[in-house]
Amino acid sequence: MVSPFNYISGSKRSLHVQVAREIARSILSGDLQQGSIIPGEMALCEQFGISRTALREAVKLLTSKGLLESRPKIGTRVVDRVYWNFLDSQLIEWMDGLADVDHFCFQFLGLRRAIEPEACALAARYASVEQRIELSEVFQQMVEISEQEVFDHARWTEVDTHFHSLIFNATGNDFYLPFGNILTTMFVNFIVHSSEEGSTCINEHRQIYESIMAGNSEKARQASANHLQEAKHRLSVES
Repeated sequence: MVSPFNYISGSKRSLHVQVAREIARSILSGDLQQGSIIPGEMALCEQFGISRTALREAVKLLTSKGLLESRPKIGTRVVDRVYWNFLDSQLIEWMDGLADVDHFCFQFLGLRRAIEPEACALAARYASVEQRIELSEVFQQMVEISEQEVFDHARWTEVDTHFHSLIFNATGNDFYLPFGNILTTMFVNFIVHSSEEGSTCINEHRQIYESIMAGNSEKARQASANHLQEAKHRLSVES
């Protein structure tokens, strides 16, 4: 079944990205099913109102993210979900609004629990003087926001994201840096959900901050694990 697409308008420079986003969202939502062959070039060019060059660039982009693969005489196929690159920041952005928020947050929390406590422990050991100063400044902003009579949701999201991103950058381990970037992308939706009712978990953040500043790796690890409990983020354990 041919999935209907609308004409894409915008600058030629971003045209293929817009097309890739529309196709990706059809795949992620299940409108284009795993293993199915997507419509041919002529059909898609007509539906989107674009050139073959733009379409091919879009397909190339989606192939790099593990969503599509092209085979001679067969066509372009939607790859099985197990091969999708869910750690691609652009793909995460394209998923916005497609997944159940609670389920998304629960899965994301699981990822954080697997890597963030150790990141905190490493930050406590290896953070530079400059990184500790910056972390201190950001934490002070968190305290100020948490004490305001009217909770600034947008500002909290920005500062909380910055706080956790700094921790990954301070690990002294280059392999943690991509996770910091990925988490930054995913944090927005997560924090919006977890702080929806004005909750900041400021005491838990304080424990993480003080442990890192004191250089106490084990305490930082435990403080992070304590912070990443479902109940602290308006989530219940999934059955």
